[in-house]
Amino acid sequence: MVLNVKRLLFYMLLALLLQPYGVTAQLLGSGKSPVEEPLKEPEDSLGRRTPQGTVNGFIKAIGDQNYIRASQYFVLSKRSYRRTAERIKIAETFQQLLDKGGNLSPSSIISNKETGRTDDDLAAGVDLVGTITTGKTAIRLYVENQSDDSQPPLWLFSAETVESIVSADVSGEKTFLDRVLPTVLKERKLGNVPIGHWAVVVIMTVLSYLLSRLLLFVAVYVIQKVWKKAASEKGTAVIEAFSLPVLMYTTVILFVALTQRMGISIIVRQRFSIIIITIGIVAFLILLWRLTDFVSMYTRSRMNRRGRISAVSAILFLSRTTKVAIVFIGIIAILGIIGVDVTAGLAALGIGGIALALGAQKTIENFVGSVSLIADQPLRVGDYCRVDDIKGTVESIGMRSTMLRTSARTIVTIPNGQLSASKIENFAHRDRFIFNPIFNFRMDTAPDQMRYLLVELKSLLYAHPAVLNSSPVVRFTGITTDALKVEITAYIEAVNFEKSQEVQEDLLLRMMDIIESSGTSLAYPSQTLYMARDTTVSIEKAAKVSETVKKWKENNELHIPEFDPKRIEELKGTIKYPDEGSFKRDE
Repeated sequence: MVLNVKRLLFYMLLALLLQPYGVTAQLLGSGKSPVEEPLKEPEDSLGRRTPQGTVNGFIKAIGDQNYIRASQYFVLSKRSYRRTAERIKIAETFQQLLDKGGNLSPSSIISNKETGRTDDDLAAGVDLVGTITTGKTAIRLYVENQSDDSQPPLWLFSAETVESIVSADVSGEKTFLDRVLPTVLKERKLGNVPIGHWAVVVIMTVLSYLLSRLLLFVAVYVIQKVWKKAASEKGTAVIEAFSLPVLMYTTVILFVALTQRMGISIIVRQRFSIIIITIGIVAFLILLWRLTDFVSMYTRSRMNRRGRISAVSAILFLSRTTKVAIVFIGIIAILGIIGVDVTAGLAALGIGGIALALGAQKTIENFVGSVSLIADQPLRVGDYCRVDDIKGTVESIGMRSTMLRTSARTIVTIPNGQLSASKIENFAHRDRFIFNPIFNFRMDTAPDQMRYLLVELKSLLYAHPAVLNSSPVVRFTGITTDALKVEITAYIEAVNFEKSQEVQEDLLLRMMDIIESSGTSLAYPSQTLYMARDTTVSIEKAAKVSETVKKWKENNELHIPEFDPKRIEELKGTIKYPDEGSFKRDE
C-alpha cells in the first residue's frame, strides 16, 4: 500500500514536470497577456478600393483587351449578366460607347479616397465619373460602393449604369475614324490602340494649334479696331498678357472637342487627360505671371511719376514674391495632377516654413513695416521729421530700414519694423508755424504800462503780413512771485521752417522795441543774484505811456479785452516786412 502511494506521487510529479512550457510560463510569469495586432485590411487585387482605382483599373483592362477582368468592375445584378459571354459583351459595348462619344473624368479629378467624394450633391457612396452622349444615347456613369461600413470598400460601376449600357444601341453609324482610316492603320496597334488613332491625335494637335492661332489673330484684330487704347502701352501689355494663355486654352478645347467627335479611343483620350489638365494649369499660371508683370509695371510707372521712389523697391519685392508663390502653387498642383502625394511634402514645408519664419522674424517684421510705411506714407524722402528723440531729414526708405540725416550731418538707420511702431512727427506737412513766446515783466510794471504792452503787441501781430489772419492771442496770464506773465499765441505763414524762423526773429525784435518804448523791461529770474545797481523805471516814459492809455480810454479806443474790427483792418499789412535796410534776395 505504501509502495502504491509512492508510485502515485512519482507519476504526479513526472506529469507536472512534463507540462507544456506555455502553461508553466503563464503560472510562474508576470501575468501579462500578449498584445493582439490589429487586422490589416486586405488589398484588392483589382484596385477597387477607391473610385479612381476602379476607373483606372477598368481602362487598363480594356486597354489589355481583357474583357473578363474589365467586367469585374461592374455590378452584375441579373443572373444572365454573369455568364462569360454576356460579361464580355457588356465590357465591349461599354468600350464602344466610350469611343463613340463617351467622356470619363481625368484620373486626377476622380476621388482617390475610400469614402469617395463628399462635396457633391450625390448620395454617400456614389460618385459621377463620366458621361456618354452618342446620338439618342445619354448615359451618366456612376460608381458605387457595394460594401457596408463593417467591410472594406468596393467601388464598382453601378447597376443603373450597367443597365443603361446593355440597353444602348451600338449597331448604328460608325465613327469618323472607322470610316476613313485604312484597314492597315486600324489592324496594326500600338499599346492596344490602332496606329491610326495615334496618328490622328498628332494631326489634331497641330490642327488645333493652327486653328487657335487663327482665332487669336482674328480676336486681336477685332479688339484693336474696337478698343481705342489697344495701341497704347497699357493696351499692348494687356493683349500680350492674355495672348499665350488664351492660345493654350483654345488649343486644348479644340483638341478635346475634335478627338471626342472623331471617335478617338477612350484609352488614348484618358491617357492624354493628364496632359490636357497640366496644360490648362500651366496656361493659368502663365496668365497670373504676366498679369503680375503688368500690374508691377503699371504701378511702378505711376510711382515714378509721383516721385515716390521708395515705393518702387517694395513693388518689385512684392512682384517677385508673387511670382515665387505662383511657381510654388503650380508645382504642387501639377504634382497632384500626375498622382504624386504632396501631403507629406506640404507638412514638411509647413514645419520648415514655421522654422524659417521664426528665424527671419525680424526680417519679416521690417518688410511688413516697410509696406505699412509705403501704404500710410507718414513720411517721404526729403521730409524733416522726428522719430522718438531723433530729428533729421529722410534720406531714403528701403525695404529693411529708413535713413535719416541729422542736423549734425550724421546718418541714423532705423529698422522699418521699429519705425512703423514709433511716434513719427513730420514737420514737412505743417501748413503753419506756431509762434508762442512767454514774456515775464518786472514786478514794478505799472498797470497802464501792461495795458500798453497788450495793445501794441497785439497790434504788431495784426499788422504783420507773415502772421495768419486768424485772431492772435496776447494775454496777461498771471502774476508770479517774481514777474508779471504775458503769453502770446499766433501762427506764422511760411513755406518752410527756415522762413518761419526769419519771421519769428523779426517779430521778437519788434516786440523788444515795443517793450523798450513802454518804459518797463523783462524780469530776471528770481534765483539769479544780480549785483549791479538796478535802474529805476523811467518816470518820463511811464508818464507818457499813462497819457497814451488815458487818451485811449477817453476815446473808447482801449482794445482790451478785444480789438475793434475796424482797427484790425486798418492795421493789416501796415508793417513793411522785411524792414527797411534788410537784404532782399532776387527772386
